[in-house]
Amino acid sequence: MHVICIGGGAASFFFAAHASSLYPQAQFTILEQGKHVLGKVAVSGGGRCNVTHHCLDPEDLIQHYPRGGQELLGPFYHFGPPNTVEWFAAKGIRLKKEEDGRMFPVSDSSQTIIDCFLQTCKKNGVTIETSIKVKNIQPLNNGKDGFIVETLNTEPLKADKLFIASGSSKPIWQVLEHLGHSIVSPVPSLFTFQFKDQRIDGLSGITIPNVALTVTEGKLASDGPLLITHKGLSGPAILKMSARGARFFHDKNYSFELLVDFRPDITAADIKDWRDKEGKKLLGNHQVLGLPKRLCASLLKHSGLDPQKKFATLSKQEMNALIRILKASAFQVTGQNKFKEEFVTAGGIDLKEIDFNNFSSKLYPNMHLAGEVLNIDAVTGGFNFQAAWTGAYVAAEGLMA
Repeated sequence: MHVICIGGGAASFFFAAHASSLYPQAQFTILEQGKHVLGKVAVSGGGRCNVTHHCLDPEDLIQHYPRGGQELLGPFYHFGPPNTVEWFAAKGIRLKKEEDGRMFPVSDSSQTIIDCFLQTCKKNGVTIETSIKVKNIQPLNNGKDGFIVETLNTEPLKADKLFIASGSSKPIWQVLEHLGHSIVSPVPSLFTFQFKDQRIDGLSGITIPNVALTVTEGKLASDGPLLITHKGLSGPAILKMSARGARFFHDKNYSFELLVDFRPDITAADIKDWRDKEGKKLLGNHQVLGLPKRLCASLLKHSGLDPQKKFATLSKQEMNALIRILKASAFQVTGQNKFKEEFVTAGGIDLKEIDFNNFSSKLYPNMHLAGEVLNIDAVTGGFNFQAAWTGAYVAAEGLMA
């Protein structure tokens, strides 16, 4: 039996590593169109590889998937984060949990994960071919007798079974569409918000531990740490919102009003109480306002409030202005920026056309698919990789079903 894996990323290597252990008599070949394999693994987590997340309950885990969560519930019970930790441990790689739940190899190096895949595949006789661009797939007897894989630079290849994990590759989506699959049009998912605003000019690098975000138009909300960049806003709160609102933001051409609650831990009434409790202190006291000093000064300056005034002397109008600053600062977003090198899309094969018992195509049961080629994506934090590991594992286990 010859199994061809299209795509040289995380899902393909996990699949090939596991399936080749289950079926040692079979031949496995990975085809990658680029010169290098496992590119996203290399850059994930700033080069440390955010392997998974310490979210152990599948019911909780699926809440991190704006698209595909319900479909992944059963597969996560079969192979979830605890199984991922065990799988890598069996290969001699220990993972560690960080405060926010993200899990990395104890080496803090993506190369550890890359080496694991390469060594396991080499040991199991998996063939890895780079610079091979697939241009067409011909099913034989509706795939029951296998497939002919046509490439731009090799003779046609015969496969008994296919595993497709080509990520957000438009050419492969076109091939699959030609085979009869429905493709949900892809749009960016994980991205940062871009805009120019005097209130944050020169404040790049400042972080606020916890904010609450809402979009004025629409029902989008998010919370978590916020990072000011030289182009706008980033951080977990922004990335979570970008994933959940991917299609809304695309339809709005990334132009919308964002409200930032810098102090979600307090109410407007609490701020009004400051006139009594902090009356002798100056409005510009960043410790009272609970914001980084430079951010506090900039917000006050551009809101026309005098930081040298004492809280006790603030008028009702000034107190309301302060409340707006802290609880509802409005920013007009004008665009989006890719989040580092970890580009993720919302879109791909319609999930109604996938059998999640073994991640096979309902049109061609001998064709299995996993990862971003499907209309599945998650917020940042190791969740996208977990979906890839889960799909690859379940597909490998069900390869002969």
